[in-house]
Amino acid sequence: MDISDALRRMDLNLVVPLDALLEERHVTRAAESIGVGQPAMSAALARLRRLFGDPLLVRNGRVHELTPMGLSLVEPVRAVLTGLEQLLATTPHFDAGRDERAFTVVASDYVTLVLLRPLLQRLYDEAPHVAVNVIPVSATTQVELERSQVDLVIMPREIATPTMARFPQRALFTDRYVAAVWNQHRDVGSTLGRDQLTSLRYVRYNATTSGPAFVDVQLASLGIEPNVALTTLSFTLVPWLLPGTSLFAFVHERLVNSTPVRSELRILEPPVPLLPIEETMYWHPVFHNDPAHHWLRERVTTLAANL
Repeated sequence: MDISDALRRMDLNLVVPLDALLEERHVTRAAESIGVGQPAMSAALARLRRLFGDPLLVRNGRVHELTPMGLSLVEPVRAVLTGLEQLLATTPHFDAGRDERAFTVVASDYVTLVLLRPLLQRLYDEAPHVAVNVIPVSATTQVELERSQVDLVIMPREIATPTMARFPQRALFTDRYVAAVWNQHRDVGSTLGRDQLTSLRYVRYNATTSGPAFVDVQLASLGIEPNVALTTLSFTLVPWLLPGTSLFAFVHERLVNSTPVRSELRILEPPVPLLPIEETMYWHPVFHNDPAHHWLRERVTTLAANL
């Protein structure tokens, strides 16, 4: 059967039910997820089974499982549906001052503070009907990017997966690590010694979903194991934890210079060589030629260039 014959046999009205069945792996839940009755979903499944010549979804004890054919359809069907959604949502022109659009951006709290907060202020002035939803980097970020469920992912190139590296991308800005302590720290003067990296009490950023921070990966590669006294899930919280304590931390220079507690901190050069990070913007190819998406990418890039 050639492609044209297959397309003539395929009812595009079945794409959405098929995606729901592959996602939910349950007829009733699939029906509920797209707002149709169970009989209609059961009928759609019967038609899909005839079309593919495969049961697609089978019962195994108390649960339902996808057949090998069903598993092989998950990503292609999601890609087709995403492409259709993007085709219907795309307009040939985008007027920032008048058009409505909602974007979802994946970014750390550090990027949100340093880059997105000033960006949002500019967008609100220039594009009053544009909304931006910022969600944190997580274990599902790569899947969300692959399925074009998010518009942009902004994260350091150094921790991006090989799969993400294959997506369209643009370098935004670099930042380096500096050491920080309370400016009245009794054991730290104008310099920080390598031996103090293991003797002083250390504040560590540790994202449970994406592993250790890039700085800690580098310290480990140098054979340095800091004396961890406090762990936090927030980049931006780290500088606030230092005043009035004997703690020290490695922080992004742009971040610490923008925090209100900067005057209470002593910033020191790291006693060991540390590579900087390069914050990079990633997006799915389906968005590449979307005028609204292109407009947003250009605004992000322009602002990043002027940080």
